Amino acid sequence: MNTLIIAPIVGVLALLFALYKASSISKAEPGNERMQEIASYIHEGAMAFLARQYKSVGIFAIIMFFILGFAINWPTAAAFAAGALCSALAGYFGMTVATKANVRTANAAMKSGMNKALDIAFSGGSVMGMTVVGLGLLGTGLFWLIFKNENIVTGFSLGASSIALFARVGGGIYTKAADVGADLVGKVESGIPEDDPRNPAVIADNVGDNVGDVAGMGADLFESYVGSIVSAITLGVLAYKNRPGFDGTEGVLFALLISAVGIVASILGTMFVRGKEGSNPQKALNMGTYASSLIVMVAAFFLSNSMLKSLLPFGSIVFGSAVGLIIAKITEVYTSDEYKYVKEIADQSETGAATTIISGLSVGMRSTAYPIIVLAIGIIGSYLIAGYDPSAAGSINGTMGLYGIALAAVGMLSTTGMTVAVDAYGPISDNAGGIAEMCELPHEVREITDKLDSVGNTTAAIGKGFAIGSAALTALALFASYTMVTGITSISLTEPTVMAGVFIGGMLPFLFSAITMSAVGKAAFSMIEEVRRQFREMPGIMEGKDKPDYRRCVDISTSAALKEMIIPGLLAVVVPLIVGFVLGKEALGGLQAGALVTGVLMAIFMSNAGGAWDNAKKYIEGGTHGGKGSTAHKAAVVGDTVGDPFKDTSGPSINILIKLITVVSLVFGPLIGDGILTMFF
Repeated sequence: MNTLIIAPIVGVLALLFALYKASSISKAEPGNERMQEIASYIHEGAMAFLARQYKSVGIFAIIMFFILGFAINWPTAAAFAAGALCSALAGYFGMTVATKANVRTANAAMKSGMNKALDIAFSGGSVMGMTVVGLGLLGTGLFWLIFKNENIVTGFSLGASSIALFARVGGGIYTKAADVGADLVGKVESGIPEDDPRNPAVIADNVGDNVGDVAGMGADLFESYVGSIVSAITLGVLAYKNRPGFDGTEGVLFALLISAVGIVASILGTMFVRGKEGSNPQKALNMGTYASSLIVMVAAFFLSNSMLKSLLPFGSIVFGSAVGLIIAKITEVYTSDEYKYVKEIADQSETGAATTIISGLSVGMRSTAYPIIVLAIGIIGSYLIAGYDPSAAGSINGTMGLYGIALAAVGMLSTTGMTVAVDAYGPISDNAGGIAEMCELPHEVREITDKLDSVGNTTAAIGKGFAIGSAALTALALFASYTMVTGITSISLTEPTVMAGVFIGGMLPFLFSAITMSAVGKAAFSMIEEVRRQFREMPGIMEGKDKPDYRRCVDISTSAALKEMIIPGLLAVVVPLIVGFVLGKEALGGLQAGALVTGVLMAIFMSNAGGAWDNAKKYIEGGTHGGKGSTAHKAAVVGDTVGDPFKDTSGPSINILIKLITVVSLVFGPLIGDGILTMFF
C-alpha cells in the first residue's frame, strides 16, 4: 500500500468523528419552546450572514481562479479552488453544529449541571476542530498524492488563506459591532443586564459569537494548519531530494504522517475532557490538550527514527510543540483572572475607564516580550537541531534547518483538532449564557454558563496564541521557500528597494488593524443609533410590553461586515504583487520580513490586551470591586468594549495577513523579476 494514502484516510476519519459528535449533540434535549425560539433566531441570523458572505467572497475566488489558471497553471488554480471550498465548508459545518449546541448546553446546565454542559459545549467545539483538520489533511494529502508537485499544493494553501482572511475580518466586524452596540447602550446607558431580551442588539450579539468566534476562528486555524503542512511539504522536498538513500518524498510523508497522528491524538484527547461538579473546567480542557501533545511526541519519536533515519527532525517537532504550549501558558498568565495582570486591570477600574484602558494597553504590550523570546529560541533551536549534520563534521545544513522550522510549525499545530475544539467551546458557552438570560432560566444556570464562558475567554486567547506562534514559524518557512523559488541567495538591507519593502511590510499590519478597527467603530455607531432609536420610539420595550426589532440589528451588522471586509482582504493580495512587480523580488522579500516582525508583535499585543480586558470585567462581575453595576464595573465594560475589536477582529486577523502575504509571494514568485524601477538604477 502507498503510505501516502494514510493522510487522506485519516482526514476522512476526522470527518466521521465530527459527524458522530454532531449526531450526539442533535440527540440532546434542546430545552423548552422559548429556548428553541431564541436559538432559532441565532441560527437563522448566523446562516443568513454566512450565505451572503460566501456569495461576496465567491466573486473574489472566481477571479483568482482564472488569474492563477492563466498566469500559473490550471492544476494550481484547481488547488486554490479546493482550498477555498474546504475553508468555507469548515466554517459552515462548524457553525451549523455550534448553533445547535448552544441551546442544548443551556438546557444541560439547567437539568444536569456543569459536567453535562461542559460535555455538550466541548462536543460542539470538537465538530469544528475535527472538520478543520479533516478537510485540511484530506485536501493537502490528495493534491500531493495526485500531482506530487509542491508548487501545486501551495495553491491549496492560498485558497485556504484567502477565504480565511475574509471570514475572520468579516466575522470579526460583525460580532464586535453587535457586541459594542449591545454593551454600550444596554449595560452602560440603560443599566440592563448582558443578554437582556429587551436589548434589540442581543440576538445580533449572539449571532456574532458564531460568525466571528466559530466560523471565523475555524477558517483562521484551518489556513494555519494547511499552511504549516504546505511549508513542510515544499521544504521537505528540497531537504531530502539530494540526500543519499532518499528520493525527496520522505520529508513530505513525515510531515503528513505527523499531521495524521495529530488527528488521532486529538480524537483520543477529547476523551480526557471530563469535568466534575464544582471543579475548574480549565483543568479538564488542559488535560485534553496535554494528552494530545504527549501522544504526538511519542509517535514523532518513532516516525522520525524509522522514516528519516534520525531523531533530529523529532527534536524540531518537540521544539515546536514546546513553543506552542509555553506561549499558550504565557497567554493564560496574561489573560486569566487567576493571575495578577487581569487583577491589576480590575484594580485600575476603581479610578475610571481611562486608567482601565491604560492598564490594559500596558498588559498587552508587556505580554509580547516572553512569547517573542520563546519564539526566537524555537526558531534557532529547531533550525540548529534539524540542520546538524554529523557526517560533515557537525556543520549546519541550511535547507535541513529550514525544514526543521517548518516541522516546528507542524508540531505546534499537529493537535489543531484539539486546539480548535477547546477554542470553539467558548462562544458556544457564551451563547448558552445568553439564551439562559433571555429565557429567564434560574440564576444557577447563568452561573454555570458564565464560568464556562470565562474559561472560554482564556482558551480562546490560548488558541490565538497557537495561531500567532505558528504564523511566525510557517511564514518564515514559506519565506524560505520563496527565496528558493525566486533564486534569491541574500537580501541586502543597504539596497533602497529592499528597505522600502521592509517599511511597507512593517506598515501593513498597522494599516490593516486601523481599517478593521475603524470598520468596527462605524458599524457599532450604526448599531448604537438603532438601539437608541428603538428604546426612544418604543418605550414599551423596557417595560416588557413591546418586542424589540432583532432582525434590523442583525441586518445592520451583516451589511456593515460584508461592506467593510473587502479592502482589508484585498490588501494582503494586491500590495505584495504591486511591490514585487514594481520594486522587484528582493523588495518583496523585505516586505515579507517587515510584515512578519510587526505583525507578530501586533497580533500578540492586541489579542492578549483584549482577553485581559474581557476577563477583568468578568472578574469584577464575580463580586470584586463592588460587582455588577459598580463604578469599577462600568469602567471595566468600557475597557472590554475597546478590547473587543482588539481580540476578535484585528488581532487574530493579522496572523492570516502574515501568511497570506507569504503564500501570495510564493505562488507568484516565479513571475516576479527585478522590478520595473530597476531600469532607472
